[in-house]
Amino acid sequence: TIMNAGNTSTPKFFILLGFSDHPWLEMPLFTIVLAAYICTLVGNISIIVVSRVDPQLDSPMYFFLSNLSFLDLCFTTTTTPQLLLNLWGPDKSITYGGCVTQFYTFHFLGATECILLAVMSLDRYVAICKPLRYPVIMQQQLCIFLVVMAWLSGLANSLLQSSLTIQLPLCGNNKVDDFLCEVPVMIKMSCADTTFNVAMLSVVGTFYSLVPLSFILVSYGFIVATVLRIRSSEGKKKAFNTCSSHVIVVSLFYGPVISMYVQPSSTSSQDKNKLMSLFYSLVTPMLNPFIYTLRNKDMKRAMTRLLVSLYHQRRE
Repeated sequence: TIMNAGNTSTPKFFILLGFSDHPWLEMPLFTIVLAAYICTLVGNISIIVVSRVDPQLDSPMYFFLSNLSFLDLCFTTTTTPQLLLNLWGPDKSITYGGCVTQFYTFHFLGATECILLAVMSLDRYVAICKPLRYPVIMQQQLCIFLVVMAWLSGLANSLLQSSLTIQLPLCGNNKVDDFLCEVPVMIKMSCADTTFNVAMLSVVGTFYSLVPLSFILVSYGFIVATVLRIRSSEGKKKAFNTCSSHVIVVSLFYGPVISMYVQPSSTSSQDKNKLMSLFYSLVTPMLNPFIYTLRNKDMKRAMTRLLVSLYHQRRE
Protein backbone atom coordinates (compact mmCIF):
# COMPACT_ATOMS: atom_id res chain seq x y z
CA THR A 1 0.00 0.00 0.00
CA ILE A 2 3.02 2.31 0.00
CA MET A 3 4.70 4.36 -2.73
CA ASN A 4 8.18 5.63 -2.00
CA ALA A 5 8.80 9.28 -2.73
CA GLY A 6 12.34 10.14 -1.73
CA ASN A 7 12.88 9.34 1.94
CA THR A 8 9.20 9.58 2.81
CA SER A 9 6.42 7.17 1.96
CA THR A 10 3.01 8.19 0.70
CA PRO A 11 0.05 5.80 0.96
CA LYS A 12 -1.69 4.83 -2.28
CA PHE A 13 -4.95 5.04 -0.38
CA PHE A 14 -6.29 6.11 3.01
CA ILE A 15 -8.69 4.38 5.36
CA LEU A 16 -11.37 6.79 6.59
CA LEU A 17 -12.14 5.39 10.04
CA GLY A 18 -15.19 7.66 10.36
CA PHE A 19 -17.60 6.14 12.86
CA SER A 20 -16.28 2.56 12.50
CA ASP A 21 -15.55 2.38 16.25
CA HIS A 22 -19.36 2.62 16.68
CA PRO A 23 -20.52 0.05 14.06
CA TRP A 24 -24.11 0.07 15.39
CA LEU A 25 -24.28 3.76 14.45
CA GLU A 26 -23.40 3.31 10.77
CA MET A 27 -26.76 2.21 9.33
CA PRO A 28 -28.92 4.77 11.18
CA LEU A 29 -26.35 7.44 10.29
CA PHE A 30 -26.42 6.35 6.61
CA THR A 31 -30.21 6.90 6.55
CA ILE A 32 -29.97 10.30 8.27
CA VAL A 33 -27.09 11.50 6.05
CA LEU A 34 -28.84 10.34 2.86
CA ALA A 35 -32.08 12.13 3.84
CA ALA A 36 -30.13 15.28 4.79
CA TYR A 37 -28.20 15.19 1.50
CA ILE A 38 -31.41 14.88 -0.56
CA CYS A 39 -32.93 17.81 1.39
CA THR A 40 -29.74 19.84 0.77
CA LEU A 41 -29.85 19.17 -2.98
CA VAL A 42 -33.58 19.91 -3.32
CA GLY A 43 -33.50 23.01 -1.08
CA ASN A 44 -30.43 24.66 -2.59
CA ILE A 45 -31.31 23.85 -6.23
CA SER A 46 -34.81 25.30 -5.59
CA ILE A 47 -33.32 28.58 -4.30
CA ILE A 48 -30.97 28.86 -7.31
CA VAL A 49 -33.79 28.16 -9.81
CA VAL A 50 -36.31 30.50 -8.14
CA SER A 51 -33.73 33.32 -7.80
CA ARG A 52 -32.90 33.00 -11.50
CA VAL A 53 -36.40 32.65 -13.03
CA ASP A 54 -38.46 35.01 -10.85
CA PRO A 55 -38.04 38.65 -11.98
CA GLN A 56 -39.22 39.91 -8.57
CA LEU A 57 -36.12 38.36 -6.97
CA ASP A 58 -33.74 40.22 -9.27
CA SER A 59 -31.82 41.97 -6.44
CA PRO A 60 -28.33 41.74 -4.91
CA MET A 61 -29.65 39.87 -1.86
CA TYR A 62 -30.93 36.98 -4.00
CA PHE A 63 -27.83 37.05 -6.19
CA PHE A 64 -25.71 36.47 -3.05
CA LEU A 65 -28.20 33.91 -1.73
CA SER A 66 -28.08 31.86 -4.95
CA ASN A 67 -24.26 31.98 -4.75
CA LEU A 68 -24.45 30.70 -1.17
CA SER A 69 -26.78 27.89 -2.30
CA PHE A 70 -24.43 26.91 -5.14
CA LEU A 71 -21.51 26.99 -2.68
CA ASP A 72 -23.41 24.79 -0.21
CA LEU A 73 -24.25 22.31 -2.98
CA CYS A 74 -20.56 21.98 -3.88
CA PHE A 75 -19.46 21.99 -0.21
CA THR A 76 -21.70 19.12 0.85
CA THR A 77 -21.04 17.13 -2.37
CA THR A 78 -17.29 17.24 -1.63
CA THR A 79 -17.75 14.94 1.37
CA THR A 80 -21.23 13.39 1.56
CA PRO A 81 -21.12 10.84 -1.34
CA GLN A 82 -17.85 9.41 0.04
CA LEU A 83 -19.31 9.34 3.57
CA LEU A 84 -22.41 7.46 2.32
CA LEU A 85 -20.19 4.98 0.49
CA ASN A 86 -18.13 4.32 3.62
CA LEU A 87 -21.16 4.03 5.91
CA TRP A 88 -22.89 1.59 3.53
CA GLY A 89 -20.29 -1.17 3.36
CA PRO A 90 -17.09 -2.54 4.89
CA ASP A 91 -14.81 -0.66 2.45
CA LYS A 92 -13.66 2.56 4.16
CA SER A 93 -10.92 3.44 1.68
CA ILE A 94 -10.37 6.57 -0.39
CA THR A 95 -7.59 6.92 -2.97
CA TYR A 96 -4.64 9.24 -2.27
CA GLY A 97 -5.79 11.50 -5.14
CA GLY A 98 -9.37 11.46 -3.84
CA CYS A 99 -8.20 12.45 -0.35
CA VAL A 100 -6.02 15.30 -1.63
CA THR A 101 -8.85 16.57 -3.89
CA GLN A 102 -11.22 16.42 -0.93
CA PHE A 103 -9.16 18.55 1.43
CA TYR A 104 -8.18 21.07 -1.28
CA THR A 105 -11.84 21.51 -2.32
CA PHE A 106 -13.21 21.41 1.22
CA HIS A 107 -10.93 24.23 2.37
CA PHE A 108 -11.52 26.25 -0.79
CA LEU A 109 -15.30 26.17 -0.33
CA GLY A 110 -15.25 26.54 3.47
CA ALA A 111 -13.12 29.71 3.36
CA THR A 112 -15.23 31.09 0.49
CA GLU A 113 -18.36 30.66 2.61
CA CYS A 114 -16.74 32.60 5.48
CA ILE A 115 -16.12 35.57 3.17
CA LEU A 116 -19.46 35.27 1.34
CA LEU A 117 -21.41 35.47 4.63
CA ALA A 118 -19.52 38.72 5.40
CA VAL A 119 -20.41 40.06 1.92
CA MET A 120 -24.08 39.23 2.61
CA SER A 121 -23.94 41.18 5.88
CA LEU A 122 -22.57 44.18 3.95
CA ASP A 123 -25.55 43.92 1.60
CA ARG A 124 -27.98 43.90 4.55
CA TYR A 125 -26.15 46.85 6.17
CA VAL A 126 -26.47 48.99 3.02
CA ALA A 127 -30.12 47.91 2.48
CA ILE A 128 -31.21 48.87 6.01
CA CYS A 129 -28.82 51.69 7.00
CA LYS A 130 -28.55 53.40 3.58
CA PRO A 131 -31.84 52.44 1.86
CA LEU A 132 -31.98 55.45 -0.48
CA ARG A 133 -28.44 54.88 -1.74
CA TYR A 134 -28.79 51.07 -1.93
CA PRO A 135 -29.43 50.84 -5.73
CA VAL A 136 -26.48 53.18 -6.40
CA ILE A 137 -24.02 51.42 -4.06
CA MET A 138 -24.95 47.76 -4.66
CA GLN A 139 -24.70 47.83 -8.45
CA GLN A 140 -24.29 44.63 -10.44
CA GLN A 141 -20.56 45.22 -11.08
CA LEU A 142 -19.84 45.59 -7.34
CA CYS A 143 -21.91 42.48 -6.48
CA ILE A 144 -20.05 40.39 -9.07
CA PHE A 145 -16.70 41.80 -7.86
CA LEU A 146 -17.48 40.92 -4.20
CA VAL A 147 -18.53 37.37 -5.10
CA VAL A 148 -15.45 36.83 -7.31
CA MET A 149 -13.22 38.12 -4.47
CA ALA A 150 -14.90 35.71 -2.02
CA TRP A 151 -14.22 32.74 -4.34
CA LEU A 152 -10.62 33.83 -5.07
CA SER A 153 -9.80 34.40 -1.38
CA GLY A 154 -11.18 30.93 -0.58
CA LEU A 155 -8.98 29.47 -3.32
CA ALA A 156 -5.92 31.31 -1.94
CA ASN A 157 -6.59 29.86 1.53
CA SER A 158 -6.87 26.34 0.13
CA LEU A 159 -3.71 26.60 -1.98
CA LEU A 160 -1.75 27.81 1.06
CA GLN A 161 -3.08 25.45 3.74
CA SER A 162 -3.47 22.33 1.63
CA SER A 163 -0.11 22.77 -0.13
CA LEU A 164 1.65 23.04 3.26
CA THR A 165 -0.19 19.93 4.50
CA ILE A 166 0.50 17.78 1.42
CA GLN A 167 4.25 18.17 1.98
CA LEU A 168 4.14 16.61 5.46
CA PRO A 169 5.59 13.08 5.62
CA LEU A 170 3.15 10.43 6.82
CA CYS A 171 5.68 7.56 7.20
CA GLY A 172 3.18 5.04 5.86
CA ASN A 173 0.38 6.11 8.18
CA ASN A 174 -2.82 5.79 6.13
CA LYS A 175 -5.57 5.69 8.79
CA VAL A 176 -7.58 8.94 8.87
CA ASP A 177 -9.50 9.24 12.15
CA ASP A 178 -12.39 11.11 10.53
CA PHE A 179 -15.03 10.63 7.82
CA LEU A 180 -13.29 13.08 5.48
CA CYS A 181 -9.77 14.22 4.61
CA GLU A 182 -9.46 17.55 6.40
CA VAL A 183 -6.31 19.59 7.07
CA PRO A 184 -6.33 19.46 10.94
CA VAL A 185 -6.70 15.66 10.84
CA MET A 186 -3.99 15.25 8.16
CA ILE A 187 -1.58 17.39 10.24
CA LYS A 188 -2.15 15.10 13.26
CA MET A 189 -1.27 12.06 11.10
CA SER A 190 2.20 13.34 10.21
CA CYS A 191 5.31 11.82 11.77
CA ALA A 192 7.26 15.10 11.44
CA ASP A 193 7.32 18.25 13.55
CA THR A 194 4.04 20.03 12.72
CA THR A 195 4.48 23.13 14.94
CA PHE A 196 4.68 25.45 11.91
CA ASN A 197 1.64 23.82 10.23
CA VAL A 198 -0.47 24.07 13.40
CA ALA A 199 0.57 27.73 13.88
CA MET A 200 -0.24 28.57 10.23
CA LEU A 201 -3.60 26.78 10.48
CA SER A 202 -4.43 28.78 13.59
CA VAL A 203 -3.32 32.13 12.09
CA VAL A 204 -5.08 31.62 8.74
CA GLY A 205 -8.09 30.02 10.47
CA THR A 206 -8.36 33.11 12.70
CA PHE A 207 -8.12 35.42 9.69
CA TYR A 208 -10.78 33.57 7.67
CA SER A 209 -13.19 33.11 10.57
CA LEU A 210 -12.77 35.84 13.19
CA VAL A 211 -12.12 38.74 10.76
CA PRO A 212 -15.29 38.13 8.66
CA LEU A 213 -17.23 37.36 11.85
CA SER A 214 -16.09 40.67 13.42
CA PHE A 215 -17.15 42.47 10.24
CA ILE A 216 -20.56 40.74 10.43
CA LEU A 217 -21.02 41.68 14.10
CA VAL A 218 -20.11 45.33 13.46
CA SER A 219 -22.53 45.44 10.47
CA TYR A 220 -25.31 44.03 12.63
CA GLY A 221 -24.50 46.48 15.42
CA PHE A 222 -25.23 49.32 12.97
CA ILE A 223 -28.29 47.47 11.63
CA VAL A 224 -29.80 47.00 15.12
CA ALA A 225 -29.19 50.68 15.96
CA THR A 226 -30.93 51.71 12.71
CA VAL A 227 -33.85 49.30 13.18
CA LEU A 228 -34.49 50.56 16.72
CA ARG A 229 -34.91 54.06 15.27
CA ILE A 230 -37.64 52.89 12.84
CA ARG A 231 -40.96 54.19 14.16
CA SER A 232 -43.38 51.75 12.53
CA SER A 233 -43.58 48.31 14.15
CA GLU A 234 -44.20 46.78 10.69
CA GLY A 235 -40.92 48.28 9.42
CA LYS A 236 -39.04 46.96 12.46
CA LYS A 237 -40.53 43.49 12.01
CA LYS A 238 -39.62 43.35 8.31
CA ALA A 239 -36.02 44.50 8.95
CA PHE A 240 -35.51 42.01 11.81
CA ASN A 241 -37.04 39.16 9.75
CA THR A 242 -34.69 39.85 6.84
CA CYS A 243 -31.63 39.90 9.09
CA SER A 244 -32.51 37.15 11.56
CA SER A 245 -32.19 34.48 8.82
CA HIS A 246 -28.65 35.63 8.11
CA VAL A 247 -27.74 35.76 11.83
CA ILE A 248 -28.96 32.15 12.34
CA VAL A 249 -26.95 30.91 9.32
CA VAL A 250 -23.81 32.76 10.50
CA SER A 251 -24.11 31.26 14.01
CA LEU A 252 -24.62 27.72 12.69
CA PHE A 253 -21.61 27.97 10.39
CA TYR A 254 -19.05 29.93 12.40
CA GLY A 255 -19.51 28.16 15.76
CA PRO A 256 -18.11 24.74 14.67
CA VAL A 257 -15.56 26.31 12.27
CA ILE A 258 -13.97 28.44 15.01
CA SER A 259 -13.76 25.49 17.41
CA MET A 260 -11.98 23.40 14.72
CA TYR A 261 -9.64 25.92 13.09
CA VAL A 262 -8.84 28.70 15.54
CA GLN A 263 -7.69 26.17 18.16
CA PRO A 264 -6.57 23.20 16.01
CA SER A 265 -4.15 21.87 18.63
CA SER A 266 -6.71 21.74 21.43
CA THR A 267 -7.13 18.44 23.19
CA SER A 268 -10.82 18.09 22.35
CA SER A 269 -11.89 14.53 21.58
CA GLN A 270 -11.79 13.36 17.97
CA ASP A 271 -15.44 12.23 18.25
CA LYS A 272 -16.41 15.83 19.01
CA ASN A 273 -14.36 17.04 16.00
CA LYS A 274 -16.13 14.50 13.76
CA LEU A 275 -19.52 15.81 14.88
CA MET A 276 -18.36 19.40 14.28
CA SER A 277 -17.19 18.50 10.75
CA LEU A 278 -20.47 16.69 10.06
CA PHE A 279 -22.37 19.74 11.29
CA TYR A 280 -20.79 22.38 9.07
CA SER A 281 -20.31 20.11 6.03
CA LEU A 282 -23.85 18.66 6.00
CA VAL A 283 -26.27 20.10 8.58
CA THR A 284 -25.63 23.81 7.85
CA PRO A 285 -25.94 23.47 4.01
CA MET A 286 -29.19 21.54 4.58
CA LEU A 287 -30.67 24.12 6.97
CA ASN A 288 -29.68 27.25 5.01
CA PRO A 289 -32.44 27.00 2.33
CA PHE A 290 -35.12 26.33 4.95
CA ILE A 291 -33.96 29.21 7.18
CA TYR A 292 -33.94 31.66 4.25
CA THR A 293 -37.23 30.52 2.68
CA LEU A 294 -39.30 30.02 5.84
CA ARG A 295 -38.40 33.49 7.14
CA ASN A 296 -38.68 35.29 3.81
CA LYS A 297 -42.11 36.16 2.39
CA ASP A 298 -40.74 37.14 -1.05
CA MET A 299 -38.97 33.79 -1.42
CA LYS A 300 -42.06 31.88 -0.27
CA ARG A 301 -44.26 33.75 -2.76
CA ALA A 302 -41.73 33.13 -5.56
CA MET A 303 -41.62 29.39 -4.70
CA THR A 304 -45.43 29.28 -4.80
CA ARG A 305 -45.53 31.09 -8.18
CA LEU A 306 -42.99 28.63 -9.63
CA LEU A 307 -44.88 25.56 -8.35
CA VAL A 308 -48.22 26.92 -9.66
CA SER A 309 -46.74 27.64 -13.12
CA LEU A 310 -45.15 24.16 -13.27
CA TYR A 311 -48.48 22.59 -12.26
CA HIS A 312 -50.36 24.47 -15.02
CA GLN A 313 -47.72 23.54 -17.60
CA ARG A 314 -48.17 19.85 -16.71
CA ARG A 315 -51.96 20.16 -16.94
CA GLU A 316 -51.67 21.64 -20.44
